[in-house]
Amino acid sequence: MSDPRIGIGYDVHAFQAGRRLVLGGVEVPSERGLLGHSDADVLVHAVMDAIVGAMREGDIGRLFPDDDPEFSGISSIELLRRVAELCHSRGFRIIDLDSTLVLQSPKVAQYREDMRENIARALGLPVNAVGVKATTTEGLGFVGREEGAAAYAVALLERTWA
Repeated sequence: MSDPRIGIGYDVHAFQAGRRLVLGGVEVPSERGLLGHSDADVLVHAVMDAIVGAMREGDIGRLFPDDDPEFSGISSIELLRRVAELCHSRGFRIIDLDSTLVLQSPKVAQYREDMRENIARALGLPVNAVGVKATTTEGLGFVGREEGAAAYAVALLERTWA
């Protein structure tokens, strides 16, 4: 592999009643969703940040400012498609990515494969190149108190041209 790049992504959003809960592009049944300018898909945001970081393009807040009306309520999967386009236009190929969703509830294991498929499709990757895991914090911290959710991601990219 020539010129490999690794990026790490992290995101966190607070819960708010009356919003849809979207994780990995999947609407998960819940009385509360995550608060954000877009659909607040914390998992996809961490994935995007990992990819953008590996390209050394800053972070997603620079690309998609939360005060720009264009991104109000936008699907994070759509933003992920845009990150994939940017990645390719900069001469990078996404090799692999892994992610961890951190939330106390609701349980999301039954949605994991759909999340992987949504992320893979948006990035033009085979599903086996996308990892999605979920964990709790055993009741500790803001996640354990069910105040919000967090996600971590790591992406491996390869520069395809100089």
